[in-house]
Amino acid sequence: MKKTVTFGMLAIALVTGSVLAQTMLPKLPVKATYRVGFAQTESNNPWRLAQTKSMQDEAKKLGYQLVYTDAAGSTAKQVADVRSMIAQKVDAIFLSPREDKPLAPVVAEARKAGIPVILVDRNIDPALSKAGTDYVTFIGSDFIKEGQRVADWLVKNANGKMNIIELEGTTGASPANDRRKGFDDVIAKNPKFKIVASQTGDFARDKGRQVAETLLQAHPEANVIYAHNDEMAIGAVSAIKAAGKVPGKDILVLSIDGGKEAVQMVVDGTINYVVECNPRFGPQAFATLKDYAAGKKLPAKIINADRDYTPESAKAGLAGAY
Repeated sequence: MKKTVTFGMLAIALVTGSVLAQTMLPKLPVKATYRVGFAQTESNNPWRLAQTKSMQDEAKKLGYQLVYTDAAGSTAKQVADVRSMIAQKVDAIFLSPREDKPLAPVVAEARKAGIPVILVDRNIDPALSKAGTDYVTFIGSDFIKEGQRVADWLVKNANGKMNIIELEGTTGASPANDRRKGFDDVIAKNPKFKIVASQTGDFARDKGRQVAETLLQAHPEANVIYAHNDEMAIGAVSAIKAAGKVPGKDILVLSIDGGKEAVQMVVDGTINYVVECNPRFGPQAFATLKDYAAGKKLPAKIINADRDYTPESAKAGLAGAY
């Protein structure tokens, strides 16, 4: 059973049917204020900047001290950042793992040090680390469903455009893994559609542009680009124009995130469809922390309820985009 709760601009679908025992996790005493770590993966795009601001704003509102680190796109640095927070003996850690495997050991180190960890936005490989045992819970979107929603829209609105280039996110990151799986699974059930090329653009605008340019040259038959995030989609729009084609018409462009720049491009017709992945985590993240300290039982996952932006809805939704 699901229950939807709204925290400011972020709607949360609580998965109420899978409450955790939480018997192996460190206790968090109820206090008036906390010193909390937030290990961010990078700050090179609007989504991450919006997420960080939301976390900082909520900490300030509550009077908590936020120990913030930026891994600058380096998994090794993020591991070191979390270890530094453990050494500083913060009360708890919010972690957005850059990759789903290398961060598992430091999550275990935090637990052994008596520091509870809450995962935000990105998850850790469940074979290596489990909610309720190694970390408290995961807060974020259903990345598989995001990919499915993009593919479902394409199947219904392709108008004969069926040769797809997929620009993948960072290799090993849970959003990239799941957004690929969700999309690819739907496409596999629709044999008229074909993924002609798939390559990582590392969730970055310029790399997405470069990869799109290369793949469009190698596959001139491509008439759809599915990007795992807005930054790569915006880069792909530039690549399409450089190829002498019209983005949104000659080549459909599909994306996930819902930043204001990308939503405006849906309004303008250069991007065709965007599934939102709301970055405003602050209110829900800190509410979850307080619930945990109060001894409330939490689900393994707290899933964001995200909207989408179509040519019909983008103009009305633009004001609410991050």
